[in-house]
Amino acid sequence: MAGTTMINKPFSPEETRRIVHHLQQPAVFLNMTCDWPVLRWTAEHLSSCLGDRRVRFRLGRKEKTNTQAPLFETQCSYVEASVAQFLSWTRGQSGTDVGHFSEYSSSEYWAYADYKYIAMLFQDQPFMFEHVKWAEFGFEGRNGRESTLWIGTEGANTPCHLDSYGCNLVLQVQGRKRWHLFPPEDTAKLYPTRIPYEESSVFSQVAVLHPDLRRFPAFRGASAHIITLQPGQVLYVPRHWWHYVESVDPITVSVNSWIELEVDDVARVNEAVTKTVVCAIKSARSDDNTDDWLNPTEEAVASHNENMQYLNLAVRACAQRERGCCHSKLSPNLRDTQPVKRDSDGQIKKNSDGVRDCAPFSIPYGPYLIPVHCQQELRKMTPEDVEVNSSNNCAVRSQGDCAVSSDAAERSKFAAAVRLDQETHERSTGSTQCYCADGTSEHLSEHYEGSTHTTITTNNLLDCLVHPDIIARVTELLLEKHTGSDRTTRSS
Repeated sequence: MAGTTMINKPFSPEETRRIVHHLQQPAVFLNMTCDWPVLRWTAEHLSSCLGDRRVRFRLGRKEKTNTQAPLFETQCSYVEASVAQFLSWTRGQSGTDVGHFSEYSSSEYWAYADYKYIAMLFQDQPFMFEHVKWAEFGFEGRNGRESTLWIGTEGANTPCHLDSYGCNLVLQVQGRKRWHLFPPEDTAKLYPTRIPYEESSVFSQVAVLHPDLRRFPAFRGASAHIITLQPGQVLYVPRHWWHYVESVDPITVSVNSWIELEVDDVARVNEAVTKTVVCAIKSARSDDNTDDWLNPTEEAVASHNENMQYLNLAVRACAQRERGCCHSKLSPNLRDTQPVKRDSDGQIKKNSDGVRDCAPFSIPYGPYLIPVHCQQELRKMTPEDVEVNSSNNCAVRSQGDCAVSSDAAERSKFAAAVRLDQETHERSTGSTQCYCADGTSEHLSEHYEGSTHTTITTNNLLDCLVHPDIIARVTELLLEKHTGSDRTTRSS
């Protein structure tokens, strides 16, 4: 048609969907969203669209971001306000309506509205859903209806966590956000906890920017993947990758789409077991069990009967699926392996998304798809190493306004912070660091002189009970009992 400009995207929907299916590490897509109307969704534009509609903002003290303990959502303040009031507050405009933000100083607090479902925000403006075109990533029919909106100020952050289900596509709309990502293999080094409890998230006990290496020594061996996402870029976060996210500009807006590539019944059983155990123990009254343990994203504590009903449904669904897959053995790892499926001719079958399983495929990294590379263990790196690796990793850049930040300074600062914490502790304790064959470490002086005995708390016990390896084994046993395979195993 006359007057219509066709924009050639670097990848077709089919190519993009196949890339996402095969990606095993975070990557950034460039020049894929240049014509998406959602790029006009600045905070000011959203303010005019939403009017007086109120959303919930989370507030945290800026000074607590620099401590050696994560600032969990249970420790934050919350206000209900319009986006217009939020903007007036961030600008320090005296005499304007800032609502409940008036109780907080913008110089002392950051604010963040996260996981706001676009389907709910714009339920009276459904045309807004079409501004987000995830169908161009190969997910047919997917738009903004299945996405969430994030709006924050500089310094706003989410505690380091992993998502229990699926993967994420994140489009940066306004400002920049810095992502610190860690692979699933680093789970033990991130010291996972289920307190606070949220059904879809596992949190880390480590403040990754300022780690307390005396409490969490294994974090020295964690591999940080750091990227600053620019407007127009899309970050792919694979399943079970840990991530800590912080806003680095005065105002940031991003759109997130959570995608479950395949129905993961095992993960649902794992989560059902975890929820049942956590709710049962944290609902018990005791002197040391009075903390605010339920994340604000969870509406209420489910009863034991409700949790057991959900657990039974999850086990049945998983058992039926397992029977359909020839009783394949469950993987105890966080990332479940998928068997290759073949048709009667021996050809690899396509899954429900039309993507060939385990087919040979070379991911087309280049100017429009930038990998967020793995790095060496932090305790083995110098700032110079990080800077060189960073510049090499991000040497290829696209044209126009879609350039991935190298983050050399940030990676150097991150690695230096880990080393500084380690050196400070060794000077103050006079201990000698010993690195063991399994990658863990011991302070020899503490090992030989003995350490102070501490009381085991309810949360200590809970962390052990819901450890990923324990939960995976419980899931195996439950499925064996449900299907009767335990009797078969013993008699064979």
